[in-house]
Amino acid sequence: MRKLILAASCLALVVSGAGAVDTLAVHQDSLANGLKILTVEKPGLPLVSFQVWYRVGSRNERPGITGISHLLEHMMFKGTDKIGPEEFSRIVQKYGGHSNAFTSQDYTAYYENISTEFLSVAMELESDRMANLKLDPREFEPERNVVKEERRLRENSPYGRLFEEMNAAAYTAHPYGWPVLGWMTDIEAITPQDLRDYYRIYYAPNNAACVIVGAVNRKEAVALVEKYFGGIPRNKTSPPKVATVEPPQMGERRVKVLKDTRMPLVAMGYHTPEIGQPDTYALELLSNILSNGESSRLYRSLVYDKQLALFAGGYNDTQTDPTLFIFYSAPLKGHNTEELEQAITEELEKIRRDGVSPRELQKSKNQLEADFIFQQQRNNGLAVQIGSAQTRLSWSYLNSYLKNIRAVSNQDIISAANKYFIDQNRTVATLIPTGAPQSKGEAQ
Repeated sequence: MRKLILAASCLALVVSGAGAVDTLAVHQDSLANGLKILTVEKPGLPLVSFQVWYRVGSRNERPGITGISHLLEHMMFKGTDKIGPEEFSRIVQKYGGHSNAFTSQDYTAYYENISTEFLSVAMELESDRMANLKLDPREFEPERNVVKEERRLRENSPYGRLFEEMNAAAYTAHPYGWPVLGWMTDIEAITPQDLRDYYRIYYAPNNAACVIVGAVNRKEAVALVEKYFGGIPRNKTSPPKVATVEPPQMGERRVKVLKDTRMPLVAMGYHTPEIGQPDTYALELLSNILSNGESSRLYRSLVYDKQLALFAGGYNDTQTDPTLFIFYSAPLKGHNTEELEQAITEELEKIRRDGVSPRELQKSKNQLEADFIFQQQRNNGLAVQIGSAQTRLSWSYLNSYLKNIRAVSNQDIISAANKYFIDQNRTVATLIPTGAPQSKGEAQ
């Protein structure tokens, strides 16, 4: 057996609240070829989630091949010399398991939720396609057509197109400006050789992590990983780093999207920092307070109190690189997007001036903590937490997440709001139904 670099570390994640203590241990091992193994032993039902996370997403693409990360994810189900097209999922199902995959801006991940007894089946399949993906040209064109259809659906979606246009305006340099699906002309231009080159660069053990969560013995699981993945050579050349940094926005940007739709919409995006930065914890709490559900500030103000909007919401996704805090809302009949924009801005001004109430802050902390812990109850959910943190920053980020959330004060909220919710940092996108009036008053 090849020499393992074992027992590198063990993360003790202490979930300590008012009288409740939960301890979760994440064990990290590595193979000689650079493949990281993150294991959590969860005794109980004999089930396991096995996931392989590659540190590649749309941020690693370039103009001309946008969408290639997502297209390659599709092709990963099209077979190797041993496994035929679409056979992968059928084999997993045969053993009572479920498999799927997803691509984001920062990562591409594949998973199998399966009985612990058949963990080796999942590992054999994943290792085979990490090393031996066929990328048969006969399978390429039909799958490209599937992806092109996804692209058409997005282009025909008024809301989807609006958010794409806002991202494209908000990012002038960084690859977060293009969609994970890619642009249609790029999808049409990608060749099988492009896919082979991309696969060779990014689908190597030293650019991946195996996450194993469930009723497993750590040493036995690591030995299995060594058996199936240990013979795959590391890529001697490291994947190119994403060197582009989005320059500071120097003034407000505005875009209008005209579509054949009945409902207008306004979206507002503010640049915010990357995962792990101190302000992100205050911003996560603010996202929850301002825009999570019908009890959030925006929903209560715009929908219930002022009766301007049909709905209102928002989110702030922390990512590998600086991202956007996004708000959106659709007007009720008799009102328009300009009123909504003004109402959202007024709510943000209140936060900048006064912050939030002690009750709001504590409620939001409780909600984030509950969500964080509840996700860990499922093998798949916990594995996603670990894999996502590992590929965006490091799995050890989880070690301090709740501590940092609990430490946020109202002054932190005010400081973050004044730092990021300013006009020059804002991009506003408005969806205008074709033929509808475009200025205030005309829509009434």
